[in-house]
Amino acid sequence: MWTNLFAIKKEIEVIGAAGTFDDAIQLVKEKKPAIVLLDINLPPASGLDAVPLIRKYSPGTKIIAVSMHTEPVYAKKMIGLGAKGYVTKNSSHLEVFNAIDEVMAGNIFICTEMKNIMTEQLLGNDDNEPGIKTLSLREIEIIKLIKDGLSSKDISLRLYISARTVAVHRQNILKKLKLKNTVALINFISTNDPQF
Repeated sequence: MWTNLFAIKKEIEVIGAAGTFDDAIQLVKEKKPAIVLLDINLPPASGLDAVPLIRKYSPGTKIIAVSMHTEPVYAKKMIGLGAKGYVTKNSSHLEVFNAIDEVMAGNIFICTEMKNIMTEQLLGNDDNEPGIKTLSLREIEIIKLIKDGLSSKDISLRLYISARTVAVHRQNILKKLKLKNTVALINFISTNDPQF
């Protein structure tokens, strides 16, 4: 996808692409690119885990997170870790180019879609979203997997954490959302699409 995107932008040279976490880190070590477009979903780990390593092995590389996730917590986490930009997979080619230009100029770039969602949440009525803003990145990830029908065991295997840790997260989610059980959680998720 990205190679085709940059074929029309001759002033940008694509020096590599990687589909896995280890390959991405190795490529950054070897090439030390000016910009990395970093997918948050980078198997078998996460783009979130890659940010500190990229900054360690190539301090001059600027990172723009690319994600299908539109929850502000992801953008805040990536920027907090040291990324300089955040675009979603809904962002236009022009917006991706703008992100690169802004980040190369030393600015932080957040795509329009994410800015709009942040504004809506800021201006929205908190009573309509009890506790959603207090959920951690991992808790949101677990909610998404519950929504997809995964059991606690499946979730633990997917996220490389113990089943006990999943159980603790589930309890914390119920507490934060003021829900009594998993059935209530499923109903909550259903009524809050596309929030989850």
